Amino acid sequence: MKTFQEFGLEPKVLRAITEMGFEESTPIQEKTIPLALEGRDLIGQAQTGTGKTAAFGVPLVNKIDVNEERIVALIMCPTRELAIQVAEEIGKLGRFKGTRSLAIYGGQDIVKQIRGLKKKPQIIIGTPGRLLDHINRKTIKLDDVQTVILDEADEMLDMGFMDDITTILSLVPQNRQTMLFSATMPPNIQKLGNQFLTNPEHVSVIPKQVSAPLIQQAYIEVHEKQKFDALSRLLDMESPELAIIFGRTKRRVDELAEALQKRGYSAEGLHGDLSQNQRDNVMRKFRDGSIDVLVATDVAARGLDVSGVTHVVNFDLPQDPESYVHRIGRTGRAGKEGTAWTFVTPRELDHLHFIEKVTRHKIPKKPLPSLAEALEGKQKVTAERILEVLDSETAGEFKGMAIHLLEQYDSVNLLAAALKLLTGEKKDVTIELTPEDPIRARKRRPDVRDSGRKVGGRYGSGWGDRRRSEGGGGRSDYGSRDRYPRRDGDNRGGGGGGYRGGSAGGNRDRDRDRAPRSSEETLV
Repeated sequence: MKTFQEFGLEPKVLRAITEMGFEESTPIQEKTIPLALEGRDLIGQAQTGTGKTAAFGVPLVNKIDVNEERIVALIMCPTRELAIQVAEEIGKLGRFKGTRSLAIYGGQDIVKQIRGLKKKPQIIIGTPGRLLDHINRKTIKLDDVQTVILDEADEMLDMGFMDDITTILSLVPQNRQTMLFSATMPPNIQKLGNQFLTNPEHVSVIPKQVSAPLIQQAYIEVHEKQKFDALSRLLDMESPELAIIFGRTKRRVDELAEALQKRGYSAEGLHGDLSQNQRDNVMRKFRDGSIDVLVATDVAARGLDVSGVTHVVNFDLPQDPESYVHRIGRTGRAGKEGTAWTFVTPRELDHLHFIEKVTRHKIPKKPLPSLAEALEGKQKVTAERILEVLDSETAGEFKGMAIHLLEQYDSVNLLAAALKLLTGEKKDVTIELTPEDPIRARKRRPDVRDSGRKVGGRYGSGWGDRRRSEGGGGRSDYGSRDRYPRRDGDNRGGGGGGYRGGSAGGNRDRDRDRAPRSSEETLV
């Protein structure tokens, strides 16, 4: 995988990416960003959770002139929740450069959005229904748009937005760059691409399946503040010969390596800010066993091939399934068995399940090791070391003192004291690591058939909330009765059609109003 430094981006954009804690691009980003920077039209096929927002967001923010006072970029999303998420991500990417973006979606006061438009945003992120509303009000003009992005195009078409999308694209100058992203590629998506894109490049990311029968995988659900103590117990219980611990950021790696050293572990960190000489020195120590714990970022471990790695610990959950496969593949090599542990905070469980789904491998849950299990693990290692010395018959010069001690003390108590001394006591050092934000993957909604009826269960806990139809003060009754919701394309208002009680004026806001989704787009 390429680092973001390799794409030739502006320093302020690179700074934003670094501040967000990311070094290495995901597969969809690696393939998409260079093409987008060249101004090519493209169709990207990638599942949610693979970092596609940054795949189009990074080149978009990179090329916009901060002095521009017109709307030059338009991003269309199927739902208000996704529009908000994408807008947040675009805002983070452009915060040092100073680009201006605005989310436009149904359910929010349109007057507030008009006030936001007066601040002359360069990027509009919106849902088709509300975008058309503004276009009809002449509060949004698309005459100067140079870049159009259709995010989750398959969902937009499933929700009945084809006519709206076609209308909006017909108002954008033909001399533009267009990027379409979709998890699936049914015929209607291909038709849309052929109609509105010019010689598009096709980019597809098909995640690899985990094929590592020699690697035992497990995860531990643990809160962020408990992670380090959990790691200490795990290292004591497992007593790895060589272990690689993955952290998400360079700051995390530095803090974690220092904390492990304070607790008495032989550990060092490896990340992209180290000089080549420093990197070589750390790797030499790891290979020859001078240190038995290597703490690393994904970038630092790229291409890392060290025989004898018995354990991999994902201290931080990786941002995409490919990174997970890459990480755990550092162990279980050359026909040897290996163990991979992953720490998952409660808010990251959805993202873990996404990794399981994409890699088609169920990762079993294991309990947090107890203090007793950790102590037992350390004692076993010490006992093994004693037996090795015993087998080697190299302790002859100590027999005299042993006999002398045995004449004065109970043999069991004497050996217990020796075990305690050799095992060593855990250094009582308070450790506080800087918390990392959780990675969260939003759940894809259930498939929606052409009739608009939901398939297989409810949409989520928030679906029953009553929402106002902006068409004319009527209320939808989705929450009050257990009935199938109509497709948003049918929400036309007009004499009680669509939402019950809609006004005759019609309702242009056809954005799906359903439970908010947790953010996958923190996955740069």
